[in-house]
Amino acid sequence: MGFLLDYHLHLWPHGQADSKVTVDHIAAYCERAAAVGVSEIAVTEHLFRFAQADAVLGGFWDDDRDPTLRANMGTYWADHARADLDAYVDTVLAAKHAGLNVVLGLEVDHYAGRMDKVAALLDGYPFDVLLGSVHWLGAWGFDNYEDPVVSAEWDARSVEDVWDRYAMALEELAASGVCDVLAHPDLAKVTGRTPAAPHEYHDRIAEAIAGNGLAAEVSSAGWRKPVGEAYPAPALLARLGAAGVPVTTASDAHDLAEVGAGVEELRPLLAAAGYGFLTAYRARRPVPVALR
Repeated sequence: MGFLLDYHLHLWPHGQADSKVTVDHIAAYCERAAAVGVSEIAVTEHLFRFAQADAVLGGFWDDDRDPTLRANMGTYWADHARADLDAYVDTVLAAKHAGLNVVLGLEVDHYAGRMDKVAALLDGYPFDVLLGSVHWLGAWGFDNYEDPVVSAEWDARSVEDVWDRYAMALEELAASGVCDVLAHPDLAKVTGRTPAAPHEYHDRIAEAIAGNGLAAEVSSAGWRKPVGEAYPAPALLARLGAAGVPVTTASDAHDLAEVGAGVEELRPLLAAAGYGFLTAYRARRPVPVALR
């Protein structure tokens, strides 16, 4: 089947309290990945799930003028920001040293005007790969679309405004130097709402990724969302391929059953965009691996 990666994996589902990370937990992820043809995984828990992030970034939502959105994000954040980053890092490193096919990663959200604080927080940790993501615009966590407050905001905003603000946030994130890979790069389509001229936003997204020397994630997660389409859309993936942007593959799993889900089915999309290689990472340095 060839070399496949699942470079976007979470240890705890949203809404579930964190539990102690163990080598056995990671070993189960590796075993499940191997069973579905994935050769290597990256554990990439959300930065905002750690108390260290809360100490530095907590309250970022206070910049938003909407009190309802501020309260909503504050509650969401408080429900998640409890785990210990040092314990997480130590456990994944122990799994690596035990010979498991896992690398140490993290999913890092965009924090407007605060990416320097994120860089300082992460400096010194031995990460292999850092994913960059945009999950919220101001205090509006647009990806949490099942939440009534978030859903109401989707109905109140124009699609073009959402995509414009999303592209702007992604541009700042890409230029920050904090991340190596842009995860689910057209996540703004998650609910199935796309602008009349998506190519304009695709061009901005592709330029942000290519212009800053980053890789892009090709993710099966969109097939599990209302949009019913992998990330990125074929048109955007073709732009990335034409620009020579390297790619990873991912499931964005939040539990064991989802590890590697749909990753094999990404092959035709990659082939159509001209990709014969994926990019693995070691100590934040890219390592090309043959897809076939």
